[in-house]
Amino acid sequence: MLASRADGTMDSAEQRAVDAVAARIGNPDVTSLAEQVAAGQLRAAELASRLSDAEARRVAYKGALTIVNADGSANESERAFLEELRVALGLSSAEVAEAMRTAGALAEAHVSGVQTGKPPAGPVDEFILQQAILTGALEILPDGLANIAILPLQLRMVYQIGQRHGQKLDFDQIKDLAATFGLGAAAQSLESVAMKLIGGLAGGLLGGMLGGGTRIATGAIITFAATYALGHVSDQYYAQGRRLSVADLKALFARFQDDAKTIYPRVEEQVHRQASTLNLQSLSYWPGCEKFC
Repeated sequence: MLASRADGTMDSAEQRAVDAVAARIGNPDVTSLAEQVAAGQLRAAELASRLSDAEARRVAYKGALTIVNADGSANESERAFLEELRVALGLSSAEVAEAMRTAGALAEAHVSGVQTGKPPAGPVDEFILQQAILTGALEILPDGLANIAILPLQLRMVYQIGQRHGQKLDFDQIKDLAATFGLGAAAQSLESVAMKLIGGLAGGLLGGMLGGGTRIATGAIITFAATYALGHVSDQYYAQGRRLSVADLKALFARFQDDAKTIYPRVEEQVHRQASTLNLQSLSYWPGCEKFC
């Protein structure tokens, strides 16, 4: 929650994501912490002192690192927050160096690569389905840093679909369309990353109350459905010359999300199979798009 505010802003979608984390955990202490963070009453050092062991401190740092890099490389205020957090957690620069390099590579490769793809060569329906399977697979990976790749892949998909319809788009236009459906980087990442990382410590931290297998499966379905819906709405939007209203876009998105949730059981095995072939090193490679397109 602190990491999502490190850039100095907190929009309504990000706040809804914070609220969703607190609600999903269902722990009054977490709800209280969320309220204190929102009011600016807590700092990293105070929270760090409450973590019981080295593993919890490493998980906390990696979670913050993922959120900070979700919308591209960390800015100056976010880097300052991460350094404050590292010191508060008692982690050495060497201990966090590899995670920082991986997160930075993922953020730079994917944000810079959004507008380098070519229009899908085959049927657009199949292209959208494969992108939904890929992002669902990323949700299953145990390392939360993989979540950094989800939104850029979704934005890249929108760009490629727009190209198919002869649209010339810039990065901000694509982000604005995704944001219409609540698919902003920090908002989309926060709930998923928090639940994944907390779930990894659930046995000792929260008494196993989260139900790890169910939580991971639910996350994959939600991400699969969001990508599927975004792709199909984008296809209709650009096919009609960007003349659909916001209300129409949101209605279409909800309809395609529902369709995706009925499709997911038929492709769930593919999602898990794809997840078994992915790793953070391959995710940080973008230029030729051989892995993803």
